[in-house]
Amino acid sequence: MNDAHLQLRRILDDVREKTGLEVRLTALGGSETSFTLEYCGEKIKAFLDGTGKEAEQKANLVAYLVSNSDFKTIMPEKEDYLKNILLGEGGAWYVYRFMTKYNLPTGGCYALELHTEKKLADVIAHIERCLTDTKDMVIGMDDTRLAVVKFREEGQSPRDFAQFLNQSVYEELGLNVIVGFGCEVSSFSEIALSYHQAATAVRMSRLFGSKGEVHSYREYLLVKMLEEVSDLKLREYMDQFCTGDASEVFEDEDMLSTAEEFLENSLNISETSRNLYMHRNTLMYRLDKIERITGLNIRKFSDAVTFRIITVLYKLLR
Repeated sequence: MNDAHLQLRRILDDVREKTGLEVRLTALGGSETSFTLEYCGEKIKAFLDGTGKEAEQKANLVAYLVSNSDFKTIMPEKEDYLKNILLGEGGAWYVYRFMTKYNLPTGGCYALELHTEKKLADVIAHIERCLTDTKDMVIGMDDTRLAVVKFREEGQSPRDFAQFLNQSVYEELGLNVIVGFGCEVSSFSEIALSYHQAATAVRMSRLFGSKGEVHSYREYLLVKMLEEVSDLKLREYMDQFCTGDASEVFEDEDMLSTAEEFLENSLNISETSRNLYMHRNTLMYRLDKIERITGLNIRKFSDAVTFRIITVLYKLLR
């Protein structure tokens, strides 16, 4: 047996260890799939038990792995592997290998991101204890962020689970963590999309100082759409929307927080007054002042929408 065949056998041993796929270089007959491996310029026949589409997919996976001789760089450790997948690195085969190696479910799943300024390791350890499904995963992304992959559980929505994690971390560790969650995707192969949404929700909530600790990507669709527009175009939009010196409002923390609370409470003056512990007349005075400065009466729905857009534009352009 030549050196190429010896090296190939070692690679196939790694394949078996990391994916559970038993590959042979000799036929045994019976129900098996034959395929060709290309290694060191040679074409070598190989065999896997089973037939049909699933066996063909496994054969394609093995052929892909073998064509990359440095197998260890293709199959990193689980944490690094998962982090790469969440960040959208690697293609479909990269994800498929992970799913095969760790025998992941085929159903729907979603991702969450949690942000904490301290005790990241403690938060990760606590969440690991909270994950009742052994296929669910948690991983640190950097010094302040961690990601959770959660497979579908009947009767529990992504928001329900996000709120559960937020409350559980607070009760157990005394920490207020920000939790963002993405949309449920049909398969783990699409998990990078859900994680991107979760990470965006956390980032936007911090940028806009949003109320509460649990946030959905859907809350920031308008922001995300505008974020993808050039600064030049955003400034053009800002000039078109503003009929006065809006910066006077946006640079006044009290005025801006009053306006945002008013919008959050569906333009309800009584509820806004209660939540801000503010006399109704004081609130009316501030709303009148905003109208004088910007030309927008945010007690009207159409002007409130315009004001919200201007707020987003202003914060994106800062």
